[in-house]
Amino acid sequence: MTYISPRAKILSKNIGRDLMVLGPSLISEGTIVESFVVIGHPIRSKLLSVRDKGSVIEQLMDEVSNGAIIGRNCIIRSNVIIYENVEIGDGVETGHNALIRENTRVGANTRIGSGAIIDGDTVIGSNVSIQSMVYIPRGTVIEDNVFLGPNVVITNDKYPPSKRLDGVKIRRNAVIGANATLIAGIEVGENAVVAAGSVVTKDVPPGEVVAGVPAKPIYSVDVFIKKRIGYERLETP
Repeated sequence: MTYISPRAKILSKNIGRDLMVLGPSLISEGTIVESFVVIGHPIRSKLLSVRDKGSVIEQLMDEVSNGAIIGRNCIIRSNVIIYENVEIGDGVETGHNALIRENTRVGANTRIGSGAIIDGDTVIGSNVSIQSMVYIPRGTVIEDNVFLGPNVVITNDKYPPSKRLDGVKIRRNAVIGANATLIAGIEVGENAVVAAGSVVTKDVPPGEVVAGVPAKPIYSVDVFIKKRIGYERLETP
């Protein structure tokens, strides 16, 4: 069943069936929204506030939702859930089954892979590549042109479960390899590289490549770039 709020503003002609658009959400021109998508999902406290009110749940959710903003020429694939107070820039693409929680900002031309979870209160820049199954918790800041490989896990609680959350910061042009884990509170510097499978427990200086458990510097990003160029040319590393 399709439910579109009377408060929603849909400027796109590319909207699928069996989806919910709640609250004063905006879907801008040229954006494709596939079937089984929810846009403007209310937060937990609002859901609890409408429990047992004896009305159609979609209407109750709509009444309390602040909606979400989806920019122009985006692609929102099936089974994606986008919570209220989310702002998605122009040209953003998602895979299937992604979750974007409340108070998240996503910059233009960013890609969010299938099964990725963005747990809210997060700032993500433009031209970011978030591969499949990445976990991004509250308080994370990801700047422009960052690459996050598949199954990267970012944390925000160094001694869980504690009352203090400390977000990770990933600066411009950084690369985080597949299956890496970033421990709460660390900063990955501009142009830095974290090797696949690493566990990062300390700040990574700009332009450094780190690897291991715990991650330690192994060489500069200039060496990494030379290795990448050779790899692309099928040269022996």
